[in-house]
Amino acid sequence: MKTIMVNPKTVARQWKVVDAAGKPLGRVATEVARLLMGKHKPIYSPNVDTGDFVVVINAEKVSVTGNKEMQKKYFHHTGHMGGERWINFKDQLEKHPTAPLEDAIWGMLPHSNLGRKMMKKCKIYAGAEHPHQAQNPETVSL
Repeated sequence: MKTIMVNPKTVARQWKVVDAAGKPLGRVATEVARLLMGKHKPIYSPNVDTGDFVVVINAEKVSVTGNKEMQKKYFHHTGHMGGERWINFKDQLEKHPTAPLEDAIWGMLPHSNLGRKMMKKCKIYAGAEHPHQAQNPETVSL
């Protein structure tokens, strides 16, 4: 049996659609990260981007359990002295509907050049409409 060395040029990429409506944030993020990395393929290699393109719809309808809606905090810094800013999940969802899902997915990908390439293949939309119908994406059920 031969060991296969994966070449990035020979990887066949597909388009997948994930509907996040009513699903827990972490469950959606783990499945999307798995698809972006290519862990669902037999040719998976940690040093090559073997993943697919993923379109996430209804990101504004993602849910969290318990009191996380008010207790879960997102941090950013303005760059000035004392410029820490914190915003809870509910307010973040109203201000930027796709941001909580983007943060969760990015946290599950490698934080390197490879991870940034993977994240560019992730298209997140707040509503049910997306402009990628021409790619004939297949629906992934969670």
